[in-house]
Amino acid sequence: MEVYANENEQVDAVKRFFAENGKALAVGVILGIGALVGWRYWSSHQEGSAREASLVYENAVTALKPGQPETYGAAEKFAASEKNTYGAFAALELAQQFVDANQLDKAEQQLQNALSAASDKNLKSVISIRLARVQLQMKQPDAALKSLEGIKGEGWSAIVADLRGEILLSKGDKQGAKAAWEAGAKSDASSALSEMMRMKMNNLSI
Repeated sequence: MEVYANENEQVDAVKRFFAENGKALAVGVILGIGALVGWRYWSSHQEGSAREASLVYENAVTALKPGQPETYGAAEKFAASEKNTYGAFAALELAQQFVDANQLDKAEQQLQNALSAASDKNLKSVISIRLARVQLQMKQPDAALKSLEGIKGEGWSAIVADLRGEILLSKGDKQGAKAAWEAGAKSDASSALSEMMRMKMNNLSI
């Protein structure tokens, strides 16, 4: 798996992947001539639904204006009704708006919605990391650590280690934070992230 410096790069990559491969993801191997007609109908319906969902998503998120909650309605309705990748993306956009407005409880709820709507494991990892960051800001370290438990894949190990160190430090566990950062610095971290974790270790007064 390609390693990313942060989850923003990853969510952009996931968006590109779905844009380039969305149709292929919907296609399975259908055996038997008798299934052909049903498959064509289903495929056409799915493609039409995907196009419609994409258009509604674009309209909803384009309408979002920072600091103007009255513009959030369409995106909130879409995120609540679409339990798919587009719904997850809409919830992510809303969560960012609420974070920027320091409405962390609303941001957390949107991220929980996004997590339940997403099916792609990499997108789920992005959401879980953002959720853990919000929970850390809300001074809910145990909830934040639990959110990190669902993140799988070696490509995430460095980012998760860095965030776990921050969470443990917030709990007063300096030894735990140091261990997390040491592990992260020795993993597949980018040079910038690895150096940042080493700096954090050096700043610990143990």
